Amino acid sequence: MSAVEVRDLHKLYRRYGRRKNFGTLKSALLGGRLRADLRPDASFEALKDVSFTLARGRTLGIVGRNGSGKSTLLKLIAGIGRPTSGTIDVEGRVSALIELGAGFHPEISGRENVFINGMMLGLSKREVADRFDDIVRFAEIGEFIDAPVKTYSSGMYMRLGFAVAVHVDPDVLLVDEVLAVGDESFTHKCLDRFADLKRQQKTIVLVTHTLDLVTRLCDEALWLDHGRIRAQGDPKRVIDAYLLDVAATEDAAVSTARPVSHQDSLPQDMTTAAEGRWGSREAEIAGVELRHAHGAPGQVFRSGEPMDIVLAVHAARELTDFVFGVAVYSADGVCCYGTNTHIEGAQPQRLSGKGEVVFRIDALDLTAGTYRLDVAVHRADGVPYDYHRLLYSFRVTSTVKDVGFFRPKHGWTFSGGVEIAGPGVSSEDS
Repeated sequence: MSAVEVRDLHKLYRRYGRRKNFGTLKSALLGGRLRADLRPDASFEALKDVSFTLARGRTLGIVGRNGSGKSTLLKLIAGIGRPTSGTIDVEGRVSALIELGAGFHPEISGRENVFINGMMLGLSKREVADRFDDIVRFAEIGEFIDAPVKTYSSGMYMRLGFAVAVHVDPDVLLVDEVLAVGDESFTHKCLDRFADLKRQQKTIVLVTHTLDLVTRLCDEALWLDHGRIRAQGDPKRVIDAYLLDVAATEDAAVSTARPVSHQDSLPQDMTTAAEGRWGSREAEIAGVELRHAHGAPGQVFRSGEPMDIVLAVHAARELTDFVFGVAVYSADGVCCYGTNTHIEGAQPQRLSGKGEVVFRIDALDLTAGTYRLDVAVHRADGVPYDYHRLLYSFRVTSTVKDVGFFRPKHGWTFSGGVEIAGPGVSSEDS
């Protein structure tokens, strides 16, 4: 049985850019300006032909860039807004945590807001009273429960709102990106609560930019792009497609960097320069492609898998002094690794016409994140023929959320009175 069914959903917003000033209604009518002044300057379609069905007891993760329509969709499902066209059917009691502090009155206490919100969500006053202590305990508000909520921090707002939302025994729980406000310990508590609700066969719709939550918690994923559904189904498949699109967009954005060919315009230190392209072009890198082990091009790789960096090169005349280099940088510009053929002892013989250079990484032992590349061909003294600075990006995914950049092959060993089990763990007798 379906808990949420969305059919042919469209949502249109109208924009009023000009300021509308009336002296009096009579003057506007006599002047014939009323209809013109009330006409919108433009319209914006936030959702376009959105249809999906979510079965009871399933968890759906909605992902997409800012402005893609995720929060609009959640508000329409919650009944906060009405669609321009199309239908939404929701079975059972809906509890929504969509905006920080939504439904809270700032001038009254947390206690009073708990009762008001609980009754707005369909509970009786007695039912709210029976659950009140559990709500306060979960929210970790303590002595602040009788203070006006306008004195609360954003974290306190979020904790109290989430506590109310998950304690009203909802059939359908809608949660927007508000969990980003909580500290780590409360986030873990929320995730445990999500797990409890899933075991109780509650239906959950989660909007988030934290993509690993979607792969960990959700049975299905839906990717919205400019108000339309780009993909839906298996979370891993949808997230990989979304990350590939994000990485492609990043590459397209930086590939428009204007090349600089004058030697006196070269940066003093390539490792700290902004993105760009420099060199005499006596030898040229005509194309750069990242490939998986099976040869398919890609921009999303799993930690530990192979990756080939393939350079299509061209030299207008024969060269005997040339070096090829590659460097990997983190998203914030820290060099993770760099090398070139000169450092590794390769002796250049001849570069002429068209050719291909492949830099093979047997195991991409990087932690999850976005990385950027420098690729170059230059003379042995460092003068560049063609230097591409941070013009290519790729993303590394991993189910393990360790920190840093480098992820070496490793294992754990425990002995004596230490007992622990899990992947990568071995035990020795004391």
